Amino acid sequence: MTTSASPTAVILVAAGRGNRMGGGLPKQWRDLAGRPVLAWTAKAFRDAGLARLIVAIHPDDRPRVEALGLPWVTGGATRSETVRNALEALARAPNPPERVLIHDGARPLVPGAVIDAVLRALDSHVAAAPALAVTDALWRGETHVTGVQPRDGLFRAQTPQGFRFDAILAAHRAHPAEAADDVAVARAAGLEVWITQGSEDNLKLTYPVDFERAERLLRERQALKGQTMDIRTGNGFDVHAFTEGDHVWLCGVKVPHTRALLGHSDADVGMHALTDALYGALAEGDIGRHFPPSDPQWKGAESHIFLRHAAELAGARGFRIAHCDVTLICERPKIGPHAEAMRAALAAILGIAVARVSVKATTSERLGFTGREEGIAALATATLIQE
Repeated sequence: MTTSASPTAVILVAAGRGNRMGGGLPKQWRDLAGRPVLAWTAKAFRDAGLARLIVAIHPDDRPRVEALGLPWVTGGATRSETVRNALEALARAPNPPERVLIHDGARPLVPGAVIDAVLRALDSHVAAAPALAVTDALWRGETHVTGVQPRDGLFRAQTPQGFRFDAILAAHRAHPAEAADDVAVARAAGLEVWITQGSEDNLKLTYPVDFERAERLLRERQALKGQTMDIRTGNGFDVHAFTEGDHVWLCGVKVPHTRALLGHSDADVGMHALTDALYGALAEGDIGRHFPPSDPQWKGAESHIFLRHAAELAGARGFRIAHCDVTLICERPKIGPHAEAMRAALAAILGIAVARVSVKATTSERLGFTGREEGIAALATATLIQE
């Protein structure tokens, strides 16, 4: 399993209606071995250590994606427009990724080795995508054979298709027309796409018979792995004293105040407590273990660096963040007006839905150092699940 120190985001394309599958639910939302197809697809990437997911959906599917706890963006009228909407959403985030994988939501069985090969290729190439060489004879025709097609140099394209984020964003902005896939958009922009090894298991669910095959593959995998679930809970606590200044950073939001918080980094007490909660759930110590305050490179560092590291470490261990809860303890500033912005900021950093993030505040009834307004304390709890 390969992970990267630089942020990698995954776009799951799931806005289609799946006409070839027949009536009823779109294929990405149909049941597969007791769970929606898209739930298996998201799990494949989390199992590969990638926690930052965003799903591009049809507007009608919002309740379904929120039930899965996945961040989402509304897709467009075409596949290219749908992907572009997701790319633009990532570009607007506080911390745009350096790399992005774009994957069909209806490919739920993508092996970790296929994902890993694309990630490794992106270390030295601007774009990479998995494929399988065509080995069967190819014919042309309709009701009868009218000719043959040489198969040399032909490949069956798969996803995830991976790119340096800035390059594919620019390519999509310059290519408003529809394209077969993101490799086509990249090539239109002059990008060279490296071919990595695909897998026969990485099938795209298109026809009813594909569901039968996918069910068989899942049963085989589950029989080998065994049905186990690991649930972890971690707690975090942090305190920062006030110093001179005109604002405080709390849970990723800059809040105007008559004082600032003192610390080696940006002193975001809420984010520090949550980071320690994640490390605690993983039995990985605390922030100081991973980002020693004695190291000058972390002087004044933005706390989202620490929190994202903890989230990516959880993903690398095969865990997903089921829920997190932060309580800020202070008399002032008032947290209520900023709580929703804080939830959104934390959710974006963690790569999870806002519905899985809680931020609230309390006072200490004028007792103790928080009551005397000497500083702010924070408590946090995080729950991780590995299925």
